[in-house]
Amino acid sequence: MSALHDARSHLAKADEFILAAESSLDRGLFNAATSDAVIAGINSKDAICLKLTGATGKSDSHSSAIDELSRTGKLGRDLAPTLSRLLQLKTKSQYQSTAVAQVDATRAIEWARRLRDAAADIVHS
Repeated sequence: MSALHDARSHLAKADEFILAAESSLDRGLFNAATSDAVIAGINSKDAICLKLTGATGKSDSHSSAIDELSRTGKLGRDLAPTLSRLLQLKTKSQYQSTAVAQVDATRAIEWARRLRDAAADIVHS
């Protein structure tokens, strides 16, 4: 498979997880909405990196994902803070006993959309 094919596949996953996040938000499932938004953001990062560099890492390290995005160029550096904010909600939404608030779930989806929209522009250019 080519890097472009893989980038398109990650973009499709980002779309799917954003739809799932929005559905969960509408149902008041804020942890699930946030978790899905995080996954959408990570898939968007993967799509961007694959299109611009031909590769993407699969580390569990949040800082590695942010650094990887930053290394793709100016757009990646501009998007890195958005990915960072999104990844800061991962642990709370997936592992901690404390619940994610509606406002944070809403923000997470907005951040995921920002990353997805940039990925779509890059992948389709």
